[in-house]
Amino acid sequence: MSPNSSDTSLRRPSREAEDDGTTPHNNGNLDHNIPDEIQATWGVMPFLDERIAPSEAEPLRQSRTRSGMTSKKSRRPFFHQHLRSASSSTYLAPQRQLSGFTGPFPAFFFIKPWARRKCWQKLTRIFLTLILVITISINVVFMLETSRHGLAPESKRPVTANGHVVDREPSDILPTNRRSNQLKLQQNLPKFLTIEVLSSQKKVSVTVDGTTILENSDDQKGRGIHILVLNQSSGAVMAQRSFDTYSPHEDEAMSLFLNLVSPGRIIILAIRDEATFQMKTPARELLHRLGAKKAKKLGWRDMWAMVTVKRGQVFGESFSKSSGFNTWGTPVFLRAEVPLSSNSNCQAWPSSEESKRRHEFCDNYEGYGLVCNCEDPAPISNLSPGRVLNNQVADVPVAIIASNRPQYLYRMLRTLLSADGADPEMITVFIDGFYEEPLAVAKLFGLRGIQHTPIGTRNSRISQHYRASLTATFNIYPNAKYAIVLEEDLDVSPDFFGYFSQTLRLLEEDDSLYCVSAWNDQGYQHTVSDPGILYRVETMPGLGWILKKSLYKQELEPRWPTPEKMWDWDMWMRLKEIRKGRECIVPDVSRTYHFGSSGLNMNSYFQDVYFKKHSVNNERHVELKNVESLKQHTYEDLLHRSIQRANVLSTSVSPCSGKFKVPKRSKKSLQRPSSSIESNVLYIQMRDAKDFETWLELARCLHIWDLDARGFHRGLWRMHYRGVPLFIVGVPFSDYAKHKPKHVKPLVLKKTTASSSSSNHNTPTTAAKPGGGGGS
Repeated sequence: MSPNSSDTSLRRPSREAEDDGTTPHNNGNLDHNIPDEIQATWGVMPFLDERIAPSEAEPLRQSRTRSGMTSKKSRRPFFHQHLRSASSSTYLAPQRQLSGFTGPFPAFFFIKPWARRKCWQKLTRIFLTLILVITISINVVFMLETSRHGLAPESKRPVTANGHVVDREPSDILPTNRRSNQLKLQQNLPKFLTIEVLSSQKKVSVTVDGTTILENSDDQKGRGIHILVLNQSSGAVMAQRSFDTYSPHEDEAMSLFLNLVSPGRIIILAIRDEATFQMKTPARELLHRLGAKKAKKLGWRDMWAMVTVKRGQVFGESFSKSSGFNTWGTPVFLRAEVPLSSNSNCQAWPSSEESKRRHEFCDNYEGYGLVCNCEDPAPISNLSPGRVLNNQVADVPVAIIASNRPQYLYRMLRTLLSADGADPEMITVFIDGFYEEPLAVAKLFGLRGIQHTPIGTRNSRISQHYRASLTATFNIYPNAKYAIVLEEDLDVSPDFFGYFSQTLRLLEEDDSLYCVSAWNDQGYQHTVSDPGILYRVETMPGLGWILKKSLYKQELEPRWPTPEKMWDWDMWMRLKEIRKGRECIVPDVSRTYHFGSSGLNMNSYFQDVYFKKHSVNNERHVELKNVESLKQHTYEDLLHRSIQRANVLSTSVSPCSGKFKVPKRSKKSLQRPSSSIESNVLYIQMRDAKDFETWLELARCLHIWDLDARGFHRGLWRMHYRGVPLFIVGVPFSDYAKHKPKHVKPLVLKKTTASSSSSNHNTPTTAAKPGGGGGS
């Protein structure tokens, strides 16, 4: 029948007729019960041919009620709300067999609601199951394919008779059969590490299994050889170092580090920019022993990379030759597959707290030598062999100013803890930044380590780190009246604590002093003689000193330079308004030794020229001489008497010439008491407190510190020269100038371009500030 039929006999009775139950049944045309809305949309559809008798209607309604199917009208489909006859006792249900249905609407939508929901659930489960099966099938095929192609290359690579992989040029080693990262993630422990190394003029990088663990392209630093050490069983990075072998002595530092690496570790080496200018034969031979075939051929601006196992196989080496003096070798790309070994942890160490600390450290860090030796490890506890008699500094805390130079910190702590009187409970390591390895070094020795949030930049950052460390020290030890301050790049003498124990009372009894230092700025091997002699100086030396709490809290801390001031903390402490006429005590022979050759204010050149030949005391028990004579008035009287009796050196011949002669100590003088030892005095020109021209030229000739004036006392410098005490007096400024004979003219040396410090020492244009810099 047409959907637009106007036959009223086919229309649904009105709501009023339905409600009053007077509408007659139509036995011939069942479609009269279809609502107008449905007829208008779908047309007349002869799909209702079954009537439920009144006797069957009530059980059906009860069944539907129990099953939840006769809920509110809003829960039924639109057409089910209208498929009722005029009589409430008769219900017209859809036919169960709809094969004869030819209408445009799918029969599925006329299934009972509860049955339709179950159908949807079944279809969804079938669909998801199908997707899962397809996904698993694809992954299985993919794993089989990648396993067959990814694990085979190592066996196909050409090797020499001794098992080393044949060298290949960069074009031959581009990754063409990279193993899938997804496959490696599915393995509990990968069997291989995929290592990719880039060596070039501008950049060096190392990637392990797709993760970049080293990348350096900084124009200001990074020249030389970069070294990474990986754990052979896990692939974890255990050490990362760079050595500027263009500069002197860096090749020695590199050799030392490589010698300290444990056998079996994976070592990655790569050159950036230039790395051979100062690489001497011993370093090349060491690289050759590690398996580098090109080590002895490396030349100016050549590029080179290698992956090897110490005392094991070489897994790759690539080399690119520079074509000329003004060019660099082409970039080198090296790819190597390195098999992982079994557990490399040492099982021979006994079960103890010390071994626990050792395991925690050695399982994560490399390059520390015997401390991680499995058979006979170096001790890390009870290193101090003796005590200090009548120890006055037993309750004085020690603050160690550190940055991110863990190998320096390790060396420093070992010498400090080996000194007589060392107490680990009184030592705290303050780290400028959240660096894990320095903190691990402190924990290795059972020491307290505190990390500070960096504030400021460059020298300002160091200054703020000092302030935070000193403040924290007195907060941790609130009853302490003093604090000993050290830096991470200093060795200490065996009598380090004994030295401070004997000099501490000078700070307590003499208000004209504001520090006692273990360092002598002029204490070189050829200018010192007696570890028992002390001097007074106006300049604060740093590099191992003891500070009074009252001085810090009342004067220094409130006025400490703020972060925006790019000042060196030690230079600030030497200012006239800070010093206030006070002085420091220093020894003739230093009790600390500066060994650091890298840092913000230090490089290998400065270390070699100004620090390498410094003298340090090696005697364990030294009794200081005439400590009482260091008090201000007594010291002045002693100096005047000594200078008055001293032998006056001629100023007619310049000390810078080879003809300058200084009388040596006679054999008789060696048997005399210290008060009668003969001494020499040299008078030089010094017109006022800031006139250091002659002194700096003289210092250059004597091969001592000549970058600025240090270590003086009222225009007087003291040292030993050729084994004889030498007084150098500035005329007319010094109080001791009055002892100069009238016929003696003071020595005058003029600074010239040819004789300047920078030209004579070939000082780099970016001169470092050695000493006292914290992280220098």
